[in-house]
Amino acid sequence: MIIEEPDQTPDEPEATEPEAPEAAEPEAPAEEAPAAEEAPAAEEAPAEPEAPAAAAAPAGEKPKAKDQAPGADLEPIKLEPERELSAEERARLEADEEERARLEAEAEVGDEPLARSGPQVELPADARIHATGKRKSSIARVILRPGSGDCQVNGKPLDEYFPRQYLRTMARSPLLTAGYEASVDVQARVHGGGIAGQAGAVRHGIARALTDVDPELRSELKRRGLLTRDARKKERRKAGLKKARKKPQFSKR
Repeated sequence: MIIEEPDQTPDEPEATEPEAPEAAEPEAPAEEAPAAEEAPAAEEAPAEPEAPAAAAAPAGEKPKAKDQAPGADLEPIKLEPERELSAEERARLEADEEERARLEAEAEVGDEPLARSGPQVELPADARIHATGKRKSSIARVILRPGSGDCQVNGKPLDEYFPRQYLRTMARSPLLTAGYEASVDVQARVHGGGIAGQAGAVRHGIARALTDVDPELRSELKRRGLLTRDARKKERRKAGLKKARKKPQFSKR
């Protein structure tokens, strides 16, 4: 029993030796803490010399912003290219220009030769000849009476109501053909449609009224197409189509 006691004493320090490094392990992060604090300080160090350099620039010379013209730093505006017209649109514009040029050229050249040199029938002083003319969506109610050739449309002179020369010539063409341009006064009330359609309606109404004044004028006015109503107008759009006959583009997917 006495021999076993010294064997137990050397075992006690061996048990205590592993406990010493365990106590030293928590001290290691304490040494790493100052290293982490020094890192941001090293990063901030190069920023300090830049501050005096920026402050010295305006003191040495004037800033460049004052030397430049106002708006020099703005980017130029880019204009969008004009949209190219399709073949259908170009053809329609060309046709409109040709028709307008033809009508204006006819108005400048002069009126058609008169069928008669003067009126063949004298109207009574109290005569009032009523007629209705139509063109497209325009309707004109015309009254002819003896006078000196004054033409009123909706209370305005004919030359003032119709802005273009060929429209004035169109409205007066029945009077010039029959030779009554200086012997009757025209009073017309017209509504609906556009300015060109109203001029055609006034012409149709005057031509109809002249046939009541002198029935012999019918053949000449008919030959020139003044008694025939021009029924041409824009075709209405159908359901499911983009225009009167234009269909939407087919998409397979």
